[in-house]
Amino acid sequence: MTLMEHLIELRVRLMWVVAALAVGTFIGLFLTISDFPGTEFNLLKFIVSPLSDYDTKLQALGPTDTIFITFKIAFTAGTVLAIPVIAFQIMGFIAPGLYPNEKRILYLSLPGLLVLFTIGAAFAFFVMLPVAIGFLQNFQGDVVAQQWAIDEYVVLVTRIVFWIGVSFETPLVVSFLARIGMVSGPGMRRVWRQAIVVISIVAALITPTIDPINMAVVMAPLLIIYAISVGLAYLIYRPREPRDFSD
Repeated sequence: MTLMEHLIELRVRLMWVVAALAVGTFIGLFLTISDFPGTEFNLLKFIVSPLSDYDTKLQALGPTDTIFITFKIAFTAGTVLAIPVIAFQIMGFIAPGLYPNEKRILYLSLPGLLVLFTIGAAFAFFVMLPVAIGFLQNFQGDVVAQQWAIDEYVVLVTRIVFWIGVSFETPLVVSFLARIGMVSGPGMRRVWRQAIVVISIVAALITPTIDPINMAVVMAPLLIIYAISVGLAYLIYRPREPRDFSD
């Protein structure tokens, strides 16, 4: 393919991604402004549910705050729903540069990406988030009444849940890269110090507080994920033979 043909293909795939985001966002908007048919499930109610154990009522401080958080939740949900399409389009774009067996492995890994993202998001929401909220609610709670702005709370929850879910996909991505010979266990082990620095920075960006306890809660699973990724790279690594373009 020529450069122009690659650019045309990229444009088509980006259009599919945008369409998937639009459809996903529309579904997320429906689930945010109304209950799921036949149930009382609502995305906004679900996100606010960790505060049910505390005497805290979220407040909209501006006239457009509720509109902002509605579309924020809808777009985040839409991004999650569009992950299969996004991953498939990325795989389709890079697949021509892979061997047939590598293409097969790449496409077979798609369900694993979804499963790992779901596990990571559930871990963040049901394990990490309650710890962070409990700390924030009780910190100086006898002096300061905890009444939070709803837009800041929603941004906090969506940020933690989404990025932790993405980070849980790392072992599968590393496994694929190791299988096609792009990364190796010894190579990842040699840069463990740099990896800890990067993980610390990521944890600091995700962590809603500046205390070391909550940062450790975020760092611990990220470090474990990196260690698992190194082990998988040792087990799965195969040197990739250079492709012969002489024919």
